Amino acid sequence: MHQQFTEIISLIQQSRNKAIKAVNVELINLYWNIGAYIKQKISVAEWGDKTVDELAKFIQKNNPELKGFNQRGLYRMIQFYEAYANVEFVSPVVRQIQNADNQYDKIVSPVVTQFEFLTQDITKTILVQLSWTNNLIIFSRCKTEEEREFYLRLTIKEKYSKRELERQINSAVFERTIISNSKLPETLKEINAGFTNAFKDSYIFDFLNLPEPFNESDLKKGLIHQMKKFILELGKDFLFIAEEHTLQVGNSDFYVDLLFYHRGLQCLVAFELKAHKFKPEHLGKLNFYLEALDRDMKKPNENPSIGILLCKDKDSEVVKYALNRSLSPTMVAEYQMQLPDKRLLQQKLHELFV
Repeated sequence: MHQQFTEIISLIQQSRNKAIKAVNVELINLYWNIGAYIKQKISVAEWGDKTVDELAKFIQKNNPELKGFNQRGLYRMIQFYEAYANVEFVSPVVRQIQNADNQYDKIVSPVVTQFEFLTQDITKTILVQLSWTNNLIIFSRCKTEEEREFYLRLTIKEKYSKRELERQINSAVFERTIISNSKLPETLKEINAGFTNAFKDSYIFDFLNLPEPFNESDLKKGLIHQMKKFILELGKDFLFIAEEHTLQVGNSDFYVDLLFYHRGLQCLVAFELKAHKFKPEHLGKLNFYLEALDRDMKKPNENPSIGILLCKDKDSEVVKYALNRSLSPTMVAEYQMQLPDKRLLQQKLHELFV
């Protein structure tokens, strides 16, 4: 009987979730259209800042129960519209509306100056899959179309909360991911096209607060203790399996520092931690672990295991030489204990593509 009661509760929760999503879709669509309407009025010099302020006061006076429609809120809606009106994943809808608007203009006398607004429907775009709060964070903090789209899709995929999204932007995930993709070893690219964006060239462990100096054991204990935040930095497709995972080869036991499974890539991921700078000999042990995992633990339907060597520092040229003849899907990444200089990362990103 209690199981049946639980099923009823589940139905109620599913219905509530659908209702919340439906409300959010309509809300985002509404904010878009308000932003578009005011933008159009301003663009033909019918309205100015004073008029927008008067609109905010009018709404507050006549409908005080409506929240978010003060002057600041209205300008955020304009900014929302401006950020995406001409981007590829939204603009087809906008172009349809504009085409209809152009047809309207042709049949209306030029002397008619009264503005007629045609509402736009963005309910089929990815914008409505995020809350207004997360949309606001992305379009107000991200400077380029590529960066906005990156965080939109990442937030949808990982279901980030407001705090999690802010942390990812603060730690320059976009810049680090793009830089990492340009440095992926060929062995990793050949495994799976989806490997792009799954790993980074550097990781930020600002949440550990480890006193200097620390060793591999301190680092591992800190990451285990802060596993939720560690997973957030890695990506939510990672499933933690074990620390010090035992590999039995012959009569000897070997231990993988941290073992994960990646749902998207469908493979085991072995992390080896180093408290110092990368050395070429580190790869030998990690490649041995990958061979043991593939022989003794990997299932037939899974992809070859991947190794990630996390070092406190690395010389990129040394890493390039060390990986050049490696046939194993291995990546060397560095970690930092504080947030990176985003401007420096943006400069590196610019240098890659000029």
